[in-house]
Amino acid sequence: MKLYFAPMTCSLSPHIVLRELGLPFELIRVDNHTKRTADGHDFREINPKGYVAALRLDNGEVLTEGPAILQFLADQVPGNTLAPAAGTWERIRLQEHLNFISSEIHGASAPLFNPDIVQSVKAVFRQRLFKRLDYLNRRLADQDFLMTGFGVADAYLFTVLTWLPTFNIDIAQWPALSAYQQRVGARPSVLSAIAAEAATLPV
Repeated sequence: MKLYFAPMTCSLSPHIVLRELGLPFELIRVDNHTKRTADGHDFREINPKGYVAALRLDNGEVLTEGPAILQFLADQVPGNTLAPAAGTWERIRLQEHLNFISSEIHGASAPLFNPDIVQSVKAVFRQRLFKRLDYLNRRLADQDFLMTGFGVADAYLFTVLTWLPTFNIDIAQWPALSAYQQRVGARPSVLSAIAAEAATLPV
């Protein structure tokens, strides 16, 4: 498998999961500005949507969209604890978490990256995001992870929370969420994924 990524973007979550599962893969960096891959291809020919993550399977199929990739990867290793079995109620709960992260945290963060959006408008998006972070802080006040044990949803949530400093948002405002971020960030898979991505950056 080949994982197309850009450092510290949403593609970090499948990168973490690949390492958690011990699956063999090749990591290929994408330049988000030029849309060129490190091995010399036009990324838009791999993923016409033009953004990471994309996972090219050994049979040539390309899978996009983080929540879909995360679940696919977990299903490649039967009996792992990163995702409940397909068809179970617990798997539906996982999909609920993934959709919330995708729409309400990831999606709500996207406008904050845009330099063309005026600050008064960004303030509206920030307040919406804060309400979602309030919810997560309450949920994680008495549990270590979103579900029973570390799972694919945690890899995704950790990833989008790493963007908060970019928006000058201090996660310490949400103590349970801050502790969660530190807990997930200390996992060997997370540390190795971040180090591997950092190693591709120009010196």
